[in-house]
Amino acid sequence: MANPPRGYSATKDQLLGRLKRIEGQIRGIEGMVEDDRYCIDVLTQISAAQAALDKVALGLLDGHAHTCVVGADPESQGERTEEMMAAIRRLLRRG
Repeated sequence: MANPPRGYSATKDQLLGRLKRIEGQIRGIEGMVEDDRYCIDVLTQISAAQAALDKVALGLLDGHAHTCVVGADPESQGERTEEMMAAIRRLLRRG
């Protein structure tokens, strides 16, 4: 049985590309630590990687809101909204 379409289905290739770039950023940070780079430079790169992940997360939330919440059966919308809000709370609880 095939998976149902997701809110990011139309932009899946773009999403995967962004995640690959973030993966490269993380490897770069690892290399900076291996090379004993200045702490502030490493922290700056960590901040950039977190910002990139936040952008991906916001895009996923936008797609989820439009596809999985608004597009849900009316009797499921409340549950889907609560599920989405719980995900937002988890994202904001970072640190």
